[in-house]
Amino acid sequence: MKLINTTNSHSLLVKNQLESTDATLVEVYSAGNTDVIFTQSPLHYEILISNKHRAIREKEIEKIQEFFLNRKIDKQVIDEANIKNPLF
Repeated sequence: MKLINTTNSHSLLVKNQLESTDATLVEVYSAGNTDVIFTQSPLHYEILISNKHRAIREKEIEKIQEFFLNRKIDKQVIDEANIKNPLF
């Protein structure tokens, strides 16, 4: 699975998130029909995964989580054992 940064194509979404939440960074990624919104705030990170055509697979969630843990999230400030996944 390859995630492509599509933030520039979603400027209104990013602008609205930055104005109406405590987010300091909002990025949008695409993996085919699966969209991922990564949000960084002073006290938390959030990853939203959406696919309007089918259910999201657990393997996709694991790969996306791994992508952000390796590239975007400061592991020194999070408790990896306490990461919550509301779907599984």
